[in-house]
Amino acid sequence: MAYLVTGVGVGAIVLVLFLGFLVTGAVMTLVLVGIPMVLALGLGGVPVAALERTRLRIIDGEPATSPHRVPGRPGLRAWLELRFREQATWRELAYTGLLVVVLWPVELAIMLYGLVLPVAMICTPLALGEADSINVFKTWRVEGYPGAFLVAALGVVVLLLAVYPLTALAMVHAMLARFLLTPRGDEPGERLAELTRSRTRLVEAFEAERRRIERDLHDGAQQRLVSLTMTLGLAKMSRGEEAAELVDEAHRQAKLALAEIRDLIGGIYPRILTERGLPTALADVADRSPVPVKVCVEVSGRLPQPVESVAYFVVCEALANVAKHSKARSATVEGRFEDGRLTVEIRDDGVGGANASAGTGLAGLADRVAVVDGRLMLSSPTGGPTLLRAEIPCASNAPSR
Repeated sequence: MAYLVTGVGVGAIVLVLFLGFLVTGAVMTLVLVGIPMVLALGLGGVPVAALERTRLRIIDGEPATSPHRVPGRPGLRAWLELRFREQATWRELAYTGLLVVVLWPVELAIMLYGLVLPVAMICTPLALGEADSINVFKTWRVEGYPGAFLVAALGVVVLLLAVYPLTALAMVHAMLARFLLTPRGDEPGERLAELTRSRTRLVEAFEAERRRIERDLHDGAQQRLVSLTMTLGLAKMSRGEEAAELVDEAHRQAKLALAEIRDLIGGIYPRILTERGLPTALADVADRSPVPVKVCVEVSGRLPQPVESVAYFVVCEALANVAKHSKARSATVEGRFEDGRLTVEIRDDGVGGANASAGTGLAGLADRVAVVDGRLMLSSPTGGPTLLRAEIPCASNAPSR
């Protein structure tokens, strides 16, 4: 009942707003101001859909996520361009049209007949107290309390019988809303476009990473090796104690170069992840975090290497963002494998306000997760807390032993 009643209210209010906006825009087109107003009606379904996804919680406990993507760059223009290209925007507009033209009038009429009429029948004895007789719905004349109580009893029966069709009506409305307003996997064009964009961003990220590795090798290990070569050359030309000192210096420089190369390789793919698996690797990342982190990873065995790698770098980037931006006092990392899917959640009690388009590395993480057909979800209201959730499907149904 709450879902139907609020749906009728939302439909009536949206109808008034849309008509008012359309009429105002049509009148203002005479001075060209109304043209953007009329075009903006194409995005009118976006706020209505957001409200409807929230309203679904009344009748359906499963979260209704937004089908919209985050723009690749900040700014209103990028947001408008993306929204007008997305199929989800036009599905939301179609749902809004159905809501204001069909759904709320039909639901209002059914509720009037399914609720108001039986309630009126139940109240017949009260109405009879003010008159000697009463015409029930202008068709049934009732005189005396026996007949009035009979009508009231029939009203209770009708009300009970109306419960099921009204509930079915609410469920049909909710199914339609979920079908049109939530992400769908049958949009190959949009899926292909998003994959193309994510691949492009990954290529750019890999190229930036290649330049970083080249720079680190040049500034670090290469300089060490050059110095080592020169020291060995001097040792070759020296004798006695001086040669021994130069060899000791060369040995020290060789160890430093080896350590730098190991650190560089560890940044590309950590050795601990290869040798000891995801739970131990994530515990190691948490130990190195300046923010206290509690880790609980329920994975009994090894997962496919790409899955472990993606999960590891998601946690690394998330904890780095926690340390840099969140002002959090603590964080938690939880991981579990169930139904062929690895789920990793990173929470913190910081100030929130994380934004994937703000250059914090979240867009790159989303691309990395998308490569393995996973998805990344972020909840970070202003004031916190922040939750980053990665769901990664696995090729196998269970971890290998």
